Amino acid sequence: MRFPLRAPSLARWSAPLLGGLALGLMLQVSAHAADLRVGFMPGPYRDAFTGGIEPQLKKLGYTVKYVEFSQGVQPNDAVERGQIDANIFQHSLYLNATNKQQGFDLVPVVHVPTPPMGLYSQRHRSLESVPDGATVTLPADPVNAARALNILAAIGWVALKPGVSPLSVSERDIASNPKRLKLVPLEAAQAPRSLADADIAAVQGNFAVASGLKLTQALKLEDMTLPYVNVVAVKHSNENAKFAKDIAAAYQSPEFQRFFKANPTWAGYRLPDYFSQ
Repeated sequence: MRFPLRAPSLARWSAPLLGGLALGLMLQVSAHAADLRVGFMPGPYRDAFTGGIEPQLKKLGYTVKYVEFSQGVQPNDAVERGQIDANIFQHSLYLNATNKQQGFDLVPVVHVPTPPMGLYSQRHRSLESVPDGATVTLPADPVNAARALNILAAIGWVALKPGVSPLSVSERDIASNPKRLKLVPLEAAQAPRSLADADIAAVQGNFAVASGLKLTQALKLEDMTLPYVNVVAVKHSNENAKFAKDIAAAYQSPEFQRFFKANPTWAGYRLPDYFSQ
């Protein structure tokens, strides 16, 4: 369709200039939109993303920038502030807890393969050899402390009071401690280091893998249920953004599933329900 112009001479000079400016602005906007900043804590999630997700995103025109964090609330704070677009390090219970405590508004968009928490030891080769009065380190945050206590309860070392909330459980919720365990809460990232001094350490899967521990070395792995399977988290306002949907689609793709299952180092992970069996 042609549109008549009242000033052909002005249009003849301005159209190329305006067209060039518009094209430049479009390129800048599209380049910025294609820059995807993703945050990680120490652990296996970046490796899985780099090898199985980033190649798919590159085909869609994204450039991925990785941001590493060392403390649990930092990746969520960075997403909330818009410093990064998404993070991959936490399960939905922890996400909900930090939303409530910090006033964040983040949501999960897809589950990711997750190594379970486990009980590890450098002093003992079996649960049966652990003596009464043993020292056990466990995460200090209530959500992950609940996971550790549930493992201890599953093997009969402690009993929890009925109806305990997984968001607020603590040592006070232990109904009985027949093995007289000495429970020592500490920062979750320090759990692998505590193996030098403790009889047992309850280590979150990502920190176990990051420190070189193998899931097959655990004396006991948790029976991981869906709320503890980790997620990709974004701001609520970006839940339906194209980048969020593209990340979710990449994780759910057959290509990623084949890539993940082909790596023997990831054996023992809890796989999301969308994985083909």
